[in-house]
Amino acid sequence: MEKLRIGLVGFGVIGQRWAAAFAHAGHDVQAYDPGGGREAAFQDSLPGLMADLDGLRGPQAAPGSIRLSPTLAEALDGVAFVQESGPEDIALKRKLLAEIEAHVGDDVVIASSSSALLVSEMQADCRLPGRIVLGHPFNPAHLMPLVEIVGGKATEPRAIETARALYEAIGKKPVCLNREITGHLALRLMGAMWREAIALVRDGVASVEDVDRAFMYGPGPKWTLQGAFISNQLNAAGMADFLKKYGPTYEAIWDTLLDARLDAETVNAVVASTTEAVAGRSQDDLKTAREAGLVDVLQAVARHGAL
Repeated sequence: MEKLRIGLVGFGVIGQRWAAAFAHAGHDVQAYDPGGGREAAFQDSLPGLMADLDGLRGPQAAPGSIRLSPTLAEALDGVAFVQESGPEDIALKRKLLAEIEAHVGDDVVIASSSSALLVSEMQADCRLPGRIVLGHPFNPAHLMPLVEIVGGKATEPRAIETARALYEAIGKKPVCLNREITGHLALRLMGAMWREAIALVRDGVASVEDVDRAFMYGPGPKWTLQGAFISNQLNAAGMADFLKKYGPTYEAIWDTLLDARLDAETVNAVVASTTEAVAGRSQDDLKTAREAGLVDVLQAVARHGAL
């Protein structure tokens, strides 16, 4: 893909990691944050972000530039694509997307990093709503391959395809949803599993440490390489055979799945068990271990993943 000029609106944790991902892939980034004051901290963290990406994809001969602009108009001057990463506030999001439109050409696609808002609601005040899409990354956004792409009621297929092609070109693994739904795809899957995990901890079935171990050393490695459906396909002579053999077992499990609400009793149980699992390690220690290990895991997925 040719070198592009990418506009970033919102330069917090997600926006900064988008900047590193686009620049590492060779695109020039022009960023704006209405709050300001983020440049010094970003410059301190940028070498580490780029080193993460070097470890994942190898050093790049010609990375793009990253420039913070004092105004929205300057940040969006001449851009070919916009990635918006503002707060999760629908009124603010609608206003911001309409403002972005005033500074870009009519053919420029605008993607929002929103984690839960619906595109149809976000695009409602836009002059050209057909170019608005969701481009939701997974955190840490510079390393994690997944990007969820969703269109709203007015979104044009061209916008979805443009976003998909760009994300793939910078090394992401996009998924395109056929319709909108709260929480998109991955967060809904995680939410379903985490609801059961929280209920198991609340009811004293297992500790946080053992629930996490069950994820990490049970389905986790297989699902990382091939996902749940393909993994189950391989557990029998195809999916039809798997559903015939093991369907009754899963239905029995589904019939007894637990429910969880974050009331005081549940929160206290989860916090206490998590504190025990953390065992005095600092947030920085946990984050460093995660991001260092992610590079190794993602390299293995790139070599051996089936999808």
